[in-house]
Amino acid sequence: MAKYEILIKAVTVQHRSYGEVAARYGVSKTLVHKLHHRWLTEGEAAYQPRSRRPRSTPNRTPESVRLRVIALRDELTAQGLDAGADTIAAHLSHEKTHLSRTTIWRILTATGKVSPQPQKRPRSSWRRFAADRPNELWQSDFTHVTLTDGTDTEVIGWIDDHSRYMLHLSAHRRVTGRTVTDTFTDTAARHGYPTATLTDNGMVYTTRLARGGRGRPDGAGNGFETLLADLGITQKNGKPFKPTTQGKIERFWQTLKKYLHAHPAASLTQLQTTLDTFRDYYNNTRPHRGIGRRTPAFAYELIPKAAPTQPADPNIWRVRYDTIDNDGKITLRRSGRLLHLGIGRAHARTEIICLVHNSNATIITLNTGELIAEFTLDPTKNYQRKND
Repeated sequence: MAKYEILIKAVTVQHRSYGEVAARYGVSKTLVHKLHHRWLTEGEAAYQPRSRRPRSTPNRTPESVRLRVIALRDELTAQGLDAGADTIAAHLSHEKTHLSRTTIWRILTATGKVSPQPQKRPRSSWRRFAADRPNELWQSDFTHVTLTDGTDTEVIGWIDDHSRYMLHLSAHRRVTGRTVTDTFTDTAARHGYPTATLTDNGMVYTTRLARGGRGRPDGAGNGFETLLADLGITQKNGKPFKPTTQGKIERFWQTLKKYLHAHPAASLTQLQTTLDTFRDYYNNTRPHRGIGRRTPAFAYELIPKAAPTQPADPNIWRVRYDTIDNDGKITLRRSGRLLHLGIGRAHARTEIICLVHNSNATIITLNTGELIAEFTLDPTKNYQRKND
């Protein structure tokens, strides 16, 4: 027997008062009174609870808008683009329709467009870091992309840590050390030099973990490290096997590959065109949750950019410890190129100190400090002859 039927029969059959029934069953006297009068009018139909749904919902989202939200969700997903509530809200605003992200989320949930992900960590547990100003820190990395014919290619990117602005994105057969220095200098020519860079420990970025690499007394690093040192730019590298340190560029690859999966490329040229299209959309259209739901382009231009702090003395001295090889030469990286300095076979296997001052290099012996050669470096030539 339903609860409403019990309450009504307590009044009509047992002839109890409204107050007695209310006290007996723990309900309000008003409810008992309302049910009794409903029974007098409707009979046994009063036994069934009535819906509490309002007869009208004037604030309900129009059906045409609801359908547009669902359509945008499907369109963006098919294109491999982010299709979250914030992105849909941005697209709707371009169409002169303004809807809150909460309303969009409810529409998507009600239509089964949102899959529950209880395995995800709560956002409150995240530890965020972001540079305070544009160009304060650039992150870089490269990833593999497969063309439709199975050819493996590599894509390198440079992203601003503060604004998430994708500064550079290009495709290559292979990313080499020269690719890193060239893309970095090209990007800096358009956007200015950063105060610091953050990358992983790939050999194209750093040789600090390699034998004879940066951090050892007998090495000066690769071309990229040398370039940063000459410009007064701080180089930062994440811990080995800790890709989350470069989390912003790593997260970008996830977004990019989702798009590339929906837009496969048959050639390196076509892949570059696809990358350019996505980079423009990512920077100028898609709102980014990590920067207050603004576009990266807006955040990048909002406040003045940082710049590297040049050393107090612009005439920087570099010190290189080395041993002259059997052919009487040593090698030196400068401006991203490997230069061979011919000292002479008479000094083979001699331990030396190489002092580099601007375009001048001075070679002295390690044990006695004797001057044995001087060079005026010419970056356009691989072999450097010593000065007369």
